[in-house]
Formats: sequence, structure tokens, C-alpha cells
Amino acid sequence: MSFVPPPAGEVPPVSPLRRATLLCLAALTIMSGATIAPSLPALQAHFANHADNQLLSRLVLTLPALFIALCAPVAGAICDRFGRMGILMVSVLLYGLAGLSGLVADSLSAVLAGRALLGVSVAGIMTSITALVGDYFSGREREKYMSQQSAFVSFGGVLFLIGGGWLADLHWRAPFAIYGVALILLPAALLYLKAPTHKARAVEVSPSSDTVPYLLLGTIFATGLLNSLTFYLIPTQLPFLLREIGVEQPSLTGLAIAGGNLMGALSSLFLYHRIRAKLGFAGVFAFCFIFMASGMFLISSANALTAILAATCVFGVGMGSLMPHLFSGAIQLAPQKMRGRISGGLTASIFTGQFLSPLASQPSSHYLGLSGCFAAAGLLLLLAASAALAAALRPLFSSPSRPILRQ
Repeated sequence: MSFVPPPAGEVPPVSPLRRATLLCLAALTIMSGATIAPSLPALQAHFANHADNQLLSRLVLTLPALFIALCAPVAGAICDRFGRMGILMVSVLLYGLAGLSGLVADSLSAVLAGRALLGVSVAGIMTSITALVGDYFSGREREKYMSQQSAFVSFGGVLFLIGGGWLADLHWRAPFAIYGVALILLPAALLYLKAPTHKARAVEVSPSSDTVPYLLLGTIFATGLLNSLTFYLIPTQLPFLLREIGVEQPSLTGLAIAGGNLMGALSSLFLYHRIRAKLGFAGVFAFCFIFMASGMFLISSANALTAILAATCVFGVGMGSLMPHLFSGAIQLAPQKMRGRISGGLTASIFTGQFLSPLASQPSSHYLGLSGCFAAAGLLLLLAASAALAAALRPLFSSPSRPILRQ
């Protein structure tokens, strides 16, 4: 696949302010869940009289994921049909209003309704931003940007988790105020993000540029689902595991979860490109799953805050390299005219895993205990690592027409 540059001056330059705006908007996606994770135990206690409050309190964290999964394919189709900017601006506005609703919602049902609308907005933001990245960048520059975005999102997760923990020490509602950041970013999006015209977009060509490699995309989508299914054990179940071992302060819970995000950011920035060059497409999956499985096994055996912090950092090494690999691979495989829909498909798979995570882990934790639940997730990731390692040892992911997948 070769890159054919458009005529000089037609592609809007990716200025520092444009890049910064893209990165900040991308960070909103992790805010949708991470910000309020430290508040979950106090929120559950506040609505203790509500039926099924244990499950529903966890769904406060992950219900947005269901609506992201449902709406992302629709958002992707809208991006391809009508352009990126309109859906992006509406989604950012809705994000701020829906997120702030948690400050005043007077029932668990009202909180959940606000979270559902938040999910609709994230679907529009994540899909349109990913499609714009495909428009603005190509080739190695796109891979570089994706690693920067993954790192920025992870650093944002650290900031929002720790900030959310501190605010949760004051009151369980206080972390919802952080969602107002979206309203501050809206003017920047209006000023600095411009959709390039069809003729001005970077074009990647190959002998089969309109051919969609559905098998490879299906593998990427399935990996995104598995990653979220296991990762979201940490914000949904780890606060309760920490309580079992005597750690009850929300700010310490936020710190423990943030450790994985911090290590993920460092992995995205400094490790991903090295292992991608050495291990190839399937090899990166094997590497990431091995570290993620190790982190889950370490969490399951930890009995102190420091041990759990170390375990989440090990998990973060794998997760931090996996996320840019997923997005870079999916965008590179997508024909330009299908970029929005394929971005929507990947977004849907990632957030389907987030939504299913508490539904799967809650019964598991009942029968296996919280430690056993993390151990089961580690086993699942280890099986995935074995499959990826087997694929890495054979040229299954190599194709003469898709050089991105070769070592």
C-alpha cells in the first residue's frame, strides 16, 4: 500500500492546536466511566433501598457502553453519509449536559437515564474523531498519532481517576462535575477542527483498496470486545476487592486503578512501536494478552494495596500497547468511503465488552469470589494469548495487498 499525497495546500494542516483538540476530545471517552468509578461503593450505599442496587450501581459505570455499542454503527453511517463535524458538535454538547445530570439526579433511575444519554454522545464523539484521524493522517504518521492518542487517553484516565477519587471523598456526586469539561472543549472544536473535502483527504491506494478484509476486521473487533470485557473488571470490581482487604478510601481506590492507566500511557508512547516492528501484527496481540493475563493473576492473589497497584501496572503494559494497535489496524484496513462505519464497528465492539463485563463478572464473583473472578479473567486472556502466539508463528495475517499486517 502506497501513499499518494494530494496536491499541495489542499489538505488542512494538522496544526498543534488541531492535534491538541483531537487528543482532548478523545480523552472524553475514558471520562465516561473512569471518573465516577471511585464513587461506586458510596453511590450503592446511597441507593441501598433500591431493588437490585448492587447490580444497578455497577451499571451506572457501564450503561453508557450499551448505548455506545448500539449507537456507534449508526454514528459511523452518519459520518460517512453527512460528514464528521455536525455529529461531533452535537455529541460534545450532549456529553456535557448528560454527564452533569448526575449532580442533580434524585433517583437511581434518573442517574441511569443520564448515563444512557452520555453513551449516545460518546458513540458520536469516538466514531467521528476516529474517522477524522483517518482523514488527517496516513501511514506511519497515523500510527504515531494513534500511540499519542492512546497515551493521552491513559494519562487522562490517571487524572480523572485520581481527581474523581478526591472529589468522591467529599461527596459521591462531586465527580460528575468533571463532565463539564466537554462544554469547555466545544469552542475549541468549532475553531480548530475542519473536515477536509473529499478531494483534499489523504488517499491510500492499493490494487484492492475497495476490498474489505472482513476476517481480519472481525479479529480486531473480537479482540476489542475481549479487552474491554476483562479490563472493566478493574473499575467495576476492584473497588469492592479493595474493601475486602481493608482499603476503603475512594481516593486510594482511584490511585490503584490509575496505576494501570499510567503504565498504559507509557507503554503506548515508548513500547508499542518497538514491539510492532519486532513481533508483527499477531505477535503484538500475544505480547499484550500475556501481560494482561499476568496482571489479572496478580490481582487475584494480592492482599495489599501496593500489590494491587503493581498488578494493575503489569496489566497496563499490555493494555497500553493493545489499544493503538487495534485502532491503527482497523483504520488502515478501512477503505476511505467506509472509514466511519468501520470506526463505528470497532467502537461498538469495545463498548459491548464494557457493558457485558459487570453482567458476566457479578455472577462469577458470587460463585468464585472477587479474587476468583480476576483469576478467571486471567485464564481467558491466557487462552487468547496462546491463540495469538500460534497465529504469530504462521503467516496467517500476512497479505501481499495489506502490508500493514506484515512484520
